[in-house]
Amino acid sequence: MADFGLGSLGPAGSLAAAGALSQSAEKYVNNPDLELAWASKAFQHAEVYFNLISAVDTTCLKLTGKMDEEIYTEFRNYFPDMNVAAVTEDELKSQEAKSKWRPFCNQFEGKVEDFNYGTLLRLRSDQDYSEENSCIVPRIQFYAMEIARNREGHNLAVWKKTKEEKGTTEDIAQEQS
Repeated sequence: MADFGLGSLGPAGSLAAAGALSQSAEKYVNNPDLELAWASKAFQHAEVYFNLISAVDTTCLKLTGKMDEEIYTEFRNYFPDMNVAAVTEDELKSQEAKSKWRPFCNQFEGKVEDFNYGTLLRLRSDQDYSEENSCIVPRIQFYAMEIARNREGHNLAVWKKTKEEKGTTEDIAQEQS
């Protein structure tokens, strides 16, 4: 994944950004510094998450600890036929979609930390984050989609691809030594 120049915040900047981003959104109006701080935090979350699903068998991965089961069950109650392997922004953000997603998301207020915090979601589960393959969703929507992808085996493609690439790299390194 590209750096996009967001790593320049450093530890102190990241702590300041986290503090600022915990304030009510109504307090801020198009502040470029806050937008950069939010983008940095969202990007860091995406990078850590992608590294995680690249490194482990995702079918057993828990994202929230105690809430995964409830999130998954409620998600499939609300969206039994949604193909989580590949979604479109319209399925997540159109007016019709928002009217379906809103009651799902709001039931987790007070149960899931930062449930409505803007988070990057990959549209296709078999691909990395990119401008074309990412959109911003509330954190609980990210959890719902990614818990379903993990449990249903859709994120295994990322892990398997990484293992194959590492195997190829390790094979080449062994041949050279």
